[in-house]
Amino acid sequence: MAKTDYQSVDEYIALQAADKQAALEELRQFIRSQIPPTAQEVISYQIPMYKYQGILVGFACFAKHYSFITANASTLEQFRVDLKDYKFSPSAIQLPYGKPLPTELLARIIQQRVVENEGLAAKKKQK
Repeated sequence: MAKTDYQSVDEYIALQAADKQAALEELRQFIRSQIPPTAQEVISYQIPMYKYQGILVGFACFAKHYSFITANASTLEQFRVDLKDYKFSPSAIQLPYGKPLPTELLARIIQQRVVENEGLAAKKKQK
């Protein structure tokens, strides 16, 4: 039976297949190195997510790939040209196991998400 009530990101990673854990932990640490220090690591919809003035980004484990997830479906459209070598949906990039993380690209996407969330937070304060 699939586990569906993860209590932490540590638990999420630990309960994935052993051969997937290193890739997930690498992505986790990379995301943490790019987000503001006040961002929170949470489990949302049973996957690891990062919150900073709203949901920012996250990741998920699948059998044949792992995904980097943005919380805004329009964000990745801005990076369409850069994503030409990846399968992606409006809000997730499929990352193949065993290949290096596209750190420069992911860093730019994370920074874009920070700007988007800060902009939304500023608009809410004005109201």
